[in-house]
Amino acid sequence: MTNRGRRRFPGGIRRTRRRAVALTMTGALVAGMTTGCWAERSAMPAVRDFLIAWQVGNFEAAAGNTVGVDRQEVADALSRVGRQLDAASLRLSLGTGVTDSDVDQIVQNGNEADARFTVKIDLGENGQPWEYPGLMRLKRVGGKWKVVWSPSIIHTSLQPGQRLAVVTEEPKRAAITDTHGRSLVRKIGAYDVGVFPGQLADPKKTLDMLAEQAKFDGGRRLDAERLLGRVRSAPPQDFLPLLTLQVPAHNALVQRLTSVPGLRFNGVQAPIAPAYAPELVGTLGPATADRLQQVGAPYQPGDTIGVSGIQLLQQRRLAGTPTVRVVAQDESGENTKELRSWEGQAPQDVQTTLDPSYQRKADKALAGLPYPASMVVVRPSTGEVLAVSNHGTGGTNRAFEGEYPPGLTFGIVSAEALFSEAGMNQSTETTCPDSVTVGDKTFTNQARGDSSFANHFAASCKTTLAQLSSKLDAQTLANEAAELGIGQEWGLSVPAFTGSVPTPANDGEKAAMMVGEGNVQVSPLTMALVAAAAQNGTWKPPYVLKDIPKTIQAPPPQNLQPEAIASLKKVLARTASHGSARGARVSGDLVGVAALAAYRDGSHNKSVSWFVGSVGDRAFAIAVEGRVNTPKIAADFLRG
Repeated sequence: MTNRGRRRFPGGIRRTRRRAVALTMTGALVAGMTTGCWAERSAMPAVRDFLIAWQVGNFEAAAGNTVGVDRQEVADALSRVGRQLDAASLRLSLGTGVTDSDVDQIVQNGNEADARFTVKIDLGENGQPWEYPGLMRLKRVGGKWKVVWSPSIIHTSLQPGQRLAVVTEEPKRAAITDTHGRSLVRKIGAYDVGVFPGQLADPKKTLDMLAEQAKFDGGRRLDAERLLGRVRSAPPQDFLPLLTLQVPAHNALVQRLTSVPGLRFNGVQAPIAPAYAPELVGTLGPATADRLQQVGAPYQPGDTIGVSGIQLLQQRRLAGTPTVRVVAQDESGENTKELRSWEGQAPQDVQTTLDPSYQRKADKALAGLPYPASMVVVRPSTGEVLAVSNHGTGGTNRAFEGEYPPGLTFGIVSAEALFSEAGMNQSTETTCPDSVTVGDKTFTNQARGDSSFANHFAASCKTTLAQLSSKLDAQTLANEAAELGIGQEWGLSVPAFTGSVPTPANDGEKAAMMVGEGNVQVSPLTMALVAAAAQNGTWKPPYVLKDIPKTIQAPPPQNLQPEAIASLKKVLARTASHGSARGARVSGDLVGVAALAAYRDGSHNKSVSWFVGSVGDRAFAIAVEGRVNTPKIAADFLRG
C-alpha cells in the first residue's frame, strides 16, 4: 500500500466552499437541536453544546463539556480530525437520520446517557461526503451533564493512541502504444522526492521551501497549502512521494532541493519519457497549481501527470483514479483498521496508429536538417496516421499544427477542381508565359511555351494555373478545397490545423489561391491527406487514436470524381518523373509535387519547402522552414 496523498478540489475553490458550508451547517445544527421542549435535567443541552462547538472549530469550548481526561487533550484530539483527513468541511447532526424522535437520539438511564449523532465529512473527493454514525456517553457530574471523553467519539472504531489517516493507492499509469501494441514511453532515471510525515520537525517550513524552489516551465509552482494538507493527512510512518524529477532535465532543481530540511530522494527508473514522436505522445511532469486547474480532481500537487500531447489529453484514461482509504492506526502504522474506502477506476491503455517502421524512417529523413522541419505519413485507404515527425520545432507538433502557405502543392487541389468542374484533363493544351496579370496580381515564372497541362504542372508553371482560374468561380474552388478536408472539422482526438481557404473576394485573389498563395494556409497533415485523396480517390478523415470516444464526430469520407482522379494521378506521375518531384522517385509508383512558398512572419520574410506525394498505400507531406531539396528528403524517407 502506498500513499500519494489525498485528491481534492483546487485550492481557491476548496477554501471558498469550506467557509460557506461551515456557516450553513452551523445554522442547521442549531435549528435541529433547539426544537421541542426539554426537561430541566435533560442531557440534550450538553450534547448540543459539544457538537456545535466541535463543528464550528471551537475545540476548547467543546472540551469544556467533557470529563475523563485533560481538556487540552480533548481539544487537541478534536482539532486534529480535520488535518488528519485533510477535510474540506465537517458537519454534525443529532440522531442517525432514521427518526427525529428525541427518545431515539438520547437515551438516559439515571445519571448516565447515550447520545447518537451523525458525522458527515467532505473529503474533497468531488463526490459524496463520508457519513457515519457516532456515539457518545454522558454522565451527570455535580448536577450537570458532561460528555465522557473517548477517541471513539471521533469514530466508534478509533482506539486510544490511534489517529486517522488517508491512504491513497495509485494505480500504475497505463501505456500509450503504437499500432503493434508496444509502449511509446520509455524508462529514464528520476528521483521520487518526498517526506516521512512523522519525521518532519516543521512541515509547513519544509513544504513552503519546496514550493518556492520547485518551479517548472517558466514559473509554474506547486501549491504549498495543498501540499501541507496532503502531508498532514498521510500515515506519518510511510514515505510519501511528493513529486518525481527527471534526470538530467531536473538535476539543477534536485541539487537546490537538497537544502530543504526533511526531503528525501529515492532514485528510480520511471516510465515517463516518450520513445519517439514526443510532440504528439507528450510528456509527463509534476502537477503544478495551474496544471491542476486544467486537469482537475482527483490529482494533487506534485503528482506526475500529463503536461502535453496525448499524455495530457488522455490524462484521466491513462492515469485512472486512485483508491482512497480512511484508516485508523497507531503512530507506528501497526494495528491499522480501514474505516471507509472509495474504489478508484483502473487505467486504460491508449493505442495509437503510429507505425515504428515509418516513424524511424521519417525521423531519420529529417535528422540533421539546418531548419525546423515536419513530416506526416498517412494510410490513404483508412486515414490512419502512420508517422509524425518534428525536427527542431521547439517541442511543438508542427506536423499537425503548423500553418504554412502551400505554394504549388495546392496545385493538386486546383487541378482536381479543373478536372472535375471545368472539363479539363491532363492532356488539355495550356500555355506557360513568363508573366501574367489577373485582377490586381501579377504572376511570373520561366516561360515554357505551349504544351499539355501535365507538362506545365510538372514544370511548376504558376502562370498556367493563374490563367486557368478564369475557368472556376470562387465558390467552386473553395468547395473543392473543402471536399479535400481543407478548413473542415476532422473530429481528430488531438489538436490539428485543418487549413484555411477564405473564399476569394476578386479575380486576383482567386488566381493567388490557385497557386497556393494569398491567404491559403495548411499544415503538413492537411497536405498529406490531400495526397492520400489523390491516390485513393476518396478523402478520408485522419485518426491517430484507436477506440477512443470522440467528442466531435468525424466527417464522412468524400468520394471524388473517378475521371478527375485518373487525370490527377497522371499529372502527379509526370511531375515525379520529369518535374519538380523527380529527385524523390526511387520507385516507379511515386507520384507527388515539390514547391517553395514564400511568406511573411511578422516583419520577417520566410520560405517553406514542400514535398507532397504518395507511394502505394502511403501518402506523406514534408514541410521545411527554409530552402532545401525536399525531393531528396522524400527519397531518403522512401529508402529508409
